[in-house]
Amino acid sequence: MTKRFLTVLVLVTLLVMAASITSAQDEEVFIIGGIHPLTGGLAADGIQMDNAAQMAVDEINEMGGINGVMLEYAGADSTGSAEVGQTEAERLIEEGAGALIGTFQSAVTSNVAAIAEREGIPMVIDVAVADAILDQGYEFVFRLQPNATSMGVNGAIFLQQMAEAAGEDISTVVYMYEGDTDYGQSVRDAFAIQAEELGIEIVEEIPYSLSVTDLTTDMTLANAAAADVLVVTGYYNDGLLVARNAEEVGIDVRFVYGVAQGTYDQSQFVADTGDLAECFLNSNYHWDASNETAIEVRAKFMELYEEDMRTSAVLAYQSVYIIADALSRAESTEPEAVRDA
Repeated sequence: MTKRFLTVLVLVTLLVMAASITSAQDEEVFIIGGIHPLTGGLAADGIQMDNAAQMAVDEINEMGGINGVMLEYAGADSTGSAEVGQTEAERLIEEGAGALIGTFQSAVTSNVAAIAEREGIPMVIDVAVADAILDQGYEFVFRLQPNATSMGVNGAIFLQQMAEAAGEDISTVVYMYEGDTDYGQSVRDAFAIQAEELGIEIVEEIPYSLSVTDLTTDMTLANAAAADVLVVTGYYNDGLLVARNAEEVGIDVRFVYGVAQGTYDQSQFVADTGDLAECFLNSNYHWDASNETAIEVRAKFMELYEEDMRTSAVLAYQSVYIIADALSRAESTEPEAVRDA
């Protein structure tokens, strides 16, 4: 083999490599940023939501992307802090995110939504109930999950329907709720208005902090109210604490009823409490158990991550597909075009 042939061979190889690199650089990528609590007390849901979003992106890319555009998922940890969530939103947008999903908590979502609107970046709220988030007249922010009014109103209606079906009189409740953010208060407010119309009286209100480690005193106060039902709105760890402290003080109610409660409809709650779980009911958003596609998605999630896919994760997964659908119909990655679609 001559030196000249070696030189030509090397030149051809370099040209092929350069063409490959140019092709990779020319491939358009659309970044979806996701902000969820990946550490702290709400990490169980946050990690699931992050995994579900990545699963959706992988599926879409395996099908060839959207109009030749490949998706990339960039997950960020809010740590459960509104300030951190806001900073992470700003960072993701600066690093090229063309859309956002998130964030599980209303307080965090409120800050992130304001950033998305200011920067003109489409955002799909997967989980966050507070009505006030979208009372700002935003044009770039959308919500998939039912809002606080819907959940509070229907929570009261379902309570009355259950009572009537059982032939029982439910006329008084004690309402415990997470009081650190607008989440618990807004659900409680909507429930209270509807409950009054139905002749159900809130005889005691007990707000508590998410950082609470003991609710036995609050349970004693709830017992003293002698209500028919204890209603609870909150997240998983505090909801579990409510259950355990209720058992310890022997709460004297017909049952404990979650409204927009992130605990009592989880399979993990049954694992954590055993037979005690029989005393708890829940009115909440829930993945459609009659939908074959939803069943298949959850089966795949179980295969990949070896745990049941919670409803919050189903909504994060679906949020990615909503953005992908908008990209497809917009036939553009420009934020305003995606927003309009």
